[in-house]
Amino acid sequence: MTESEPTLPEGTLAAKRQAYIARMRAAHPDRTDVAPRQGAPRGDGPPNRHGMPLLPVSQRAVPNWPVLDLGATPRIDRAEWRLVVDGQVENPVELDWEAFAALPQTVEASDFHCVTGWSRFDMTFGGVRMRDLAELVVPTARARFLSCTGSDIAPGTDIPYTTNLPLERALDPDVLLAHTVDGAPLPAEHGGPVRMVTPRLYAWKGAKWIERITFLTEDRPGFWEVRGYSNTADPWSDDRYSGPPPPGAFSSEAIY
Repeated sequence: MTESEPTLPEGTLAAKRQAYIARMRAAHPDRTDVAPRQGAPRGDGPPNRHGMPLLPVSQRAVPNWPVLDLGATPRIDRAEWRLVVDGQVENPVELDWEAFAALPQTVEASDFHCVTGWSRFDMTFGGVRMRDLAELVVPTARARFLSCTGSDIAPGTDIPYTTNLPLERALDPDVLLAHTVDGAPLPAEHGGPVRMVTPRLYAWKGAKWIERITFLTEDRPGFWEVRGYSNTADPWSDDRYSGPPPPGAFSSEAIY
Protein backbone atom coordinates (compact mmCIF):
# COMPACT_ATOMS: atom_id res chain seq x y z
CA MET A 1 0.00 0.00 0.00
CA THR A 2 1.29 3.45 -0.86
CA GLU A 3 0.70 6.73 0.99
CA SER A 4 -1.94 7.71 -1.56
CA GLU A 5 -4.01 4.57 -0.96
CA PRO A 6 -6.60 4.91 1.82
CA THR A 7 -6.97 2.40 4.63
CA LEU A 8 -10.08 0.34 3.93
CA PRO A 9 -12.37 -1.28 6.51
CA GLU A 10 -10.75 -4.50 7.72
CA GLY A 11 -12.35 -7.70 6.45
CA THR A 12 -13.99 -6.20 3.38
CA LEU A 13 -13.27 -7.58 -0.06
CA ALA A 14 -11.74 -4.24 -1.05
CA ALA A 15 -9.36 -4.42 1.92
CA LYS A 16 -8.41 -8.00 1.10
CA ARG A 17 -7.78 -7.02 -2.52
CA GLN A 18 -5.61 -4.12 -1.37
CA ALA A 19 -3.64 -6.45 0.92
CA TYR A 20 -3.19 -9.00 -1.87
CA ILE A 21 -1.82 -6.37 -4.25
CA ALA A 22 0.55 -5.14 -1.53
CA ARG A 23 1.82 -8.70 -0.97
CA MET A 24 2.46 -9.16 -4.68
CA ARG A 25 4.29 -5.85 -4.96
CA ALA A 26 6.48 -6.70 -1.99
CA ALA A 27 7.26 -10.19 -3.25
CA HIS A 28 7.91 -9.15 -6.87
CA PRO A 29 8.82 -5.45 -7.10
CA ASP A 30 8.64 -4.33 -10.74
CA ARG A 31 9.14 -7.95 -11.79
CA THR A 32 9.68 -8.51 -15.49
CA ASP A 33 10.90 -12.11 -15.41
CA VAL A 34 11.35 -15.19 -13.26
CA ALA A 35 14.78 -16.80 -13.58
CA PRO A 36 15.00 -20.41 -14.80
CA ARG A 37 15.03 -22.90 -11.96
CA GLN A 38 17.73 -25.21 -13.35
CA GLY A 39 20.82 -23.13 -14.04
CA ALA A 40 21.67 -20.71 -16.83
CA PRO A 41 19.24 -20.61 -19.77
CA ARG A 42 20.29 -22.67 -22.79
CA GLY A 43 19.46 -22.04 -26.43
CA ASP A 44 20.47 -20.18 -29.57
CA GLY A 45 20.03 -16.76 -31.08
CA PRO A 46 19.83 -13.22 -29.72
CA PRO A 47 18.08 -12.47 -26.43
CA ASN A 48 14.30 -12.56 -26.59
CA ARG A 49 12.05 -9.99 -24.94
CA HIS A 50 12.78 -11.60 -21.55
CA GLY A 51 16.56 -11.78 -22.00
CA MET A 52 16.55 -15.52 -22.77
CA PRO A 53 18.04 -17.10 -25.91
CA LEU A 54 15.44 -16.68 -28.65
CA LEU A 55 15.30 -20.40 -29.50
CA PRO A 56 15.32 -22.67 -26.44
CA VAL A 57 17.61 -25.68 -26.35
CA SER A 58 16.57 -28.63 -28.59
CA GLN A 59 13.80 -26.60 -30.29
CA ARG A 60 13.40 -25.77 -34.00
CA ALA A 61 11.66 -22.69 -35.37
CA VAL A 62 8.56 -23.23 -37.53
CA PRO A 63 6.59 -20.73 -39.67
CA ASN A 64 3.19 -22.27 -39.00
CA TRP A 65 1.22 -23.14 -35.87
CA PRO A 66 0.74 -26.93 -35.69
CA VAL A 67 -2.55 -28.25 -34.35
CA LEU A 68 -2.08 -30.78 -31.54
CA ASP A 69 -4.71 -32.10 -29.13
CA LEU A 70 -5.98 -35.13 -27.24
CA GLY A 71 -7.82 -36.38 -30.32
CA ALA A 72 -10.94 -34.22 -30.28
CA THR A 73 -11.72 -30.53 -30.73
CA PRO A 74 -14.46 -29.05 -28.53
CA ARG A 75 -16.64 -26.53 -30.37
CA ILE A 76 -17.82 -23.96 -27.86
CA ASP A 77 -19.82 -20.90 -28.79
CA ARG A 78 -18.86 -17.72 -26.97
CA ALA A 79 -22.45 -17.34 -25.82
CA GLU A 80 -22.23 -20.72 -24.07
CA TRP A 81 -18.70 -20.41 -22.68
CA ARG A 82 -18.17 -19.98 -18.94
CA LEU A 83 -15.08 -19.63 -16.76
CA VAL A 84 -15.25 -20.63 -13.10
CA VAL A 85 -12.50 -19.30 -10.82
CA ASP A 86 -12.58 -20.82 -7.34
CA GLY A 87 -10.58 -22.45 -4.56
CA GLN A 88 -8.34 -20.36 -2.32
CA VAL A 89 -9.80 -16.99 -3.32
CA GLU A 90 -11.79 -14.36 -1.48
CA ASN A 91 -14.10 -13.63 -4.41
CA PRO A 92 -14.91 -16.76 -6.46
CA VAL A 93 -16.56 -15.95 -9.77
CA GLU A 94 -18.23 -17.54 -12.75
CA LEU A 95 -17.71 -15.36 -15.82
CA ASP A 96 -19.72 -15.48 -19.00
CA TRP A 97 -18.33 -14.01 -22.21
CA GLU A 98 -19.73 -10.54 -21.56
CA ALA A 99 -18.19 -10.36 -18.07
CA PHE A 100 -14.87 -11.73 -19.32
CA ALA A 101 -14.74 -9.21 -22.16
CA ALA A 102 -15.40 -6.39 -19.66
CA LEU A 103 -12.17 -7.16 -17.78
CA PRO A 104 -9.00 -5.21 -18.65
CA GLN A 105 -7.77 -6.40 -22.05
CA THR A 106 -4.13 -6.76 -23.08
CA VAL A 107 -2.31 -7.47 -26.35
CA GLU A 108 1.06 -9.23 -26.00
CA ALA A 109 3.68 -10.32 -28.53
CA SER A 110 4.83 -13.76 -27.42
CA ASP A 111 6.77 -16.79 -28.55
CA PHE A 112 5.19 -20.24 -28.33
CA HIS A 113 7.25 -23.30 -27.39
CA CYS A 114 5.84 -26.83 -27.74
CA VAL A 115 7.37 -29.76 -25.87
CA THR A 116 7.31 -31.76 -29.12
CA GLY A 117 10.28 -29.67 -30.24
CA TRP A 118 9.01 -26.68 -32.22
CA SER A 119 8.77 -22.97 -31.51
CA ARG A 120 6.90 -20.20 -33.28
CA PHE A 121 8.06 -16.62 -32.75
CA ASP A 122 6.28 -13.28 -32.54
CA MET A 123 2.67 -14.37 -32.15
CA THR A 124 0.31 -11.63 -31.00
CA PHE A 125 -2.23 -12.75 -28.41
CA GLY A 126 -5.06 -10.67 -27.01
CA GLY A 127 -6.89 -11.39 -23.79
CA VAL A 128 -6.92 -10.99 -20.03
CA ARG A 129 -3.72 -11.14 -18.00
CA MET A 130 -3.80 -13.79 -15.30
CA ARG A 131 -2.54 -11.01 -13.01
CA ASP A 132 -5.68 -8.98 -13.63
CA LEU A 133 -7.95 -11.98 -13.09
CA ALA A 134 -6.13 -12.68 -9.82
CA GLU A 135 -6.81 -9.12 -8.65
CA LEU A 136 -10.51 -9.72 -9.33
CA VAL A 137 -10.76 -12.94 -7.33
CA VAL A 138 -8.14 -12.04 -4.65
CA PRO A 139 -6.12 -15.19 -3.83
CA THR A 140 -5.81 -15.90 -0.12
CA ALA A 141 -2.43 -15.75 1.59
CA ARG A 142 -2.40 -19.58 1.49
CA ALA A 143 -2.78 -19.85 -2.30
CA ARG A 144 0.37 -21.25 -3.91
CA PHE A 145 -0.71 -23.10 -7.06
CA LEU A 146 -3.29 -23.17 -9.84
CA SER A 147 -5.06 -26.11 -11.41
CA CYS A 148 -6.55 -25.30 -14.82
CA THR A 149 -9.23 -27.43 -16.49
CA GLY A 150 -10.11 -27.50 -20.17
CA SER A 151 -13.22 -28.77 -21.90
CA ASP A 152 -11.32 -31.47 -23.79
CA ILE A 153 -11.48 -35.10 -22.66
CA ALA A 154 -9.15 -37.92 -23.70
CA PRO A 155 -11.02 -40.22 -26.15
CA GLY A 156 -12.46 -43.31 -24.51
CA THR A 157 -12.18 -41.82 -21.02
CA ASP A 158 -13.95 -39.38 -18.76
CA ILE A 159 -10.66 -37.69 -17.83
CA PRO A 160 -10.69 -33.93 -18.48
CA TYR A 161 -7.54 -32.08 -19.44
CA THR A 162 -5.93 -30.36 -16.49
CA THR A 163 -2.59 -28.69 -15.96
CA ASN A 164 -0.90 -27.07 -12.98
CA LEU A 165 1.13 -23.93 -12.38
CA PRO A 166 2.82 -22.37 -9.37
CA LEU A 167 1.05 -19.11 -8.60
CA GLU A 168 4.35 -17.28 -9.08
CA ARG A 169 4.60 -18.46 -12.70
CA ALA A 170 0.92 -17.86 -13.39
CA LEU A 171 1.49 -14.22 -12.42
CA ASP A 172 4.24 -13.69 -15.01
CA PRO A 173 3.13 -10.51 -16.80
CA ASP A 174 2.70 -12.23 -20.17
CA VAL A 175 0.50 -15.13 -19.01
CA LEU A 176 -2.81 -14.51 -20.74
CA LEU A 177 -6.25 -15.97 -21.02
CA ALA A 178 -6.17 -15.41 -24.76
CA HIS A 179 -9.17 -15.07 -27.05
CA THR A 180 -7.46 -13.59 -30.13
CA VAL A 181 -4.30 -14.44 -32.05
CA ASP A 182 -2.75 -12.13 -34.62
CA GLY A 183 -5.87 -9.96 -34.50
CA ALA A 184 -8.42 -12.72 -35.18
CA PRO A 185 -10.61 -14.78 -32.82
CA LEU A 186 -8.71 -17.76 -31.45
CA PRO A 187 -9.71 -20.78 -33.60
CA ALA A 188 -11.34 -23.77 -31.95
CA GLU A 189 -8.50 -26.06 -33.02
CA HIS A 190 -6.08 -23.91 -31.03
CA GLY A 191 -8.25 -23.76 -27.92
CA GLY A 192 -10.80 -21.08 -28.70
CA PRO A 193 -12.83 -19.36 -27.50
CA VAL A 194 -10.26 -18.98 -24.67
CA ARG A 195 -6.98 -20.69 -23.80
CA MET A 196 -4.18 -19.89 -21.41
CA VAL A 197 -0.87 -18.84 -22.98
CA THR A 198 2.35 -19.39 -20.98
CA PRO A 199 5.22 -18.01 -23.12
CA ARG A 200 7.98 -18.85 -20.63
CA LEU A 201 6.88 -22.47 -20.18
CA TYR A 202 6.18 -25.28 -22.61
CA ALA A 203 2.78 -24.67 -24.12
CA TRP A 204 0.97 -27.65 -22.57
CA LYS A 205 0.97 -25.64 -19.33
CA GLY A 206 -1.59 -23.35 -20.98
CA ALA A 207 -4.91 -25.19 -20.98
CA LYS A 208 -6.96 -24.96 -24.17
CA TRP A 209 -10.76 -24.45 -24.07
CA ILE A 210 -10.23 -23.34 -20.48
CA GLU A 211 -13.30 -23.54 -18.25
CA ARG A 212 -12.04 -23.59 -14.66
CA ILE A 213 -9.11 -22.18 -12.68
CA THR A 214 -8.77 -23.39 -9.10
CA PHE A 215 -6.35 -21.77 -6.65
CA LEU A 216 -4.75 -24.33 -4.32
CA THR A 217 -2.60 -24.51 -1.21
CA GLU A 218 -0.81 -27.64 -2.51
CA ASP A 219 0.27 -28.66 -5.98
CA ARG A 220 -2.02 -30.90 -8.05
CA PRO A 221 -0.20 -32.43 -11.06
CA GLY A 222 -2.24 -32.35 -14.25
CA PHE A 223 -3.03 -34.70 -17.13
CA TRP A 224 0.46 -34.80 -18.66
CA GLU A 225 2.36 -34.29 -15.44
CA VAL A 226 1.05 -37.57 -13.98
CA ARG A 227 2.04 -39.26 -17.26
CA GLY A 228 5.71 -38.43 -16.92
CA TYR A 229 6.01 -34.89 -18.21
CA SER A 230 7.83 -32.24 -16.20
CA ASN A 231 6.08 -30.38 -13.44
CA THR A 232 8.12 -27.22 -14.09
CA ALA A 233 8.35 -27.26 -17.93
CA ASP A 234 11.15 -24.73 -18.47
CA PRO A 235 12.07 -24.64 -22.20
CA TRP A 236 15.53 -23.12 -21.55
CA SER A 237 16.45 -26.07 -19.32
CA ASP A 238 15.18 -28.76 -21.75
CA ASP A 239 12.86 -29.56 -18.87
CA ARG A 240 10.41 -31.87 -20.67
CA TYR A 241 10.09 -34.94 -18.45
CA SER A 242 10.10 -35.78 -14.76
CA GLY A 243 12.17 -38.92 -15.51
CA PRO A 244 12.94 -41.02 -18.59
CA PRO A 245 10.82 -40.00 -21.62
CA PRO A 246 7.43 -41.70 -21.24
CA PRO A 247 5.94 -43.93 -23.97
CA GLY A 248 4.75 -41.78 -26.86
CA ALA A 249 6.97 -38.85 -25.92
CA PHE A 250 7.34 -36.27 -28.66
CA SER A 251 4.31 -37.70 -30.46
CA SER A 252 2.89 -34.91 -32.60
CA GLU A 253 -0.57 -36.39 -31.99
CA ALA A 254 -0.36 -36.02 -28.25
CA ILE A 255 1.08 -32.89 -26.70
CA TYR A 256 0.02 -29.30 -27.30
